[in-house]
Amino acid sequence: MAQAYLTDGIAALDIKKQSGRPCALTPKQKQQLKDYVCKHAVKDEGGRLIGEDIREYIRETFDVQYKLNNVYRLLHELNLSWITSRSKHPKQSIDAQERFKKFHS
Repeated sequence: MAQAYLTDGIAALDIKKQSGRPCALTPKQKQQLKDYVCKHAVKDEGGRLIGEDIREYIRETFDVQYKLNNVYRLLHELNLSWITSRSKHPKQSIDAQERFKKFHS
């Protein structure tokens, strides 16, 4: 990089697009994946969708193998945050929680 600057000046320091392996999913498939994640982020039976669930969905739906760290990179590319709140038990009772809070206040 320093040699490029000395040879070609400031223009040599422009950030160039990185070449590399292209994404295995098409833009349409990425949108389908994003829709799936948004729809299934909270499981009906309780708990949250995890990276391994998404990895399996990609494999079964698109017949593409991803390593787990690349699943998270792909989610970031799709503007999906992987920070979630604590999952809720499917049998939780809001009423019981409120009664508990009042009893212990």
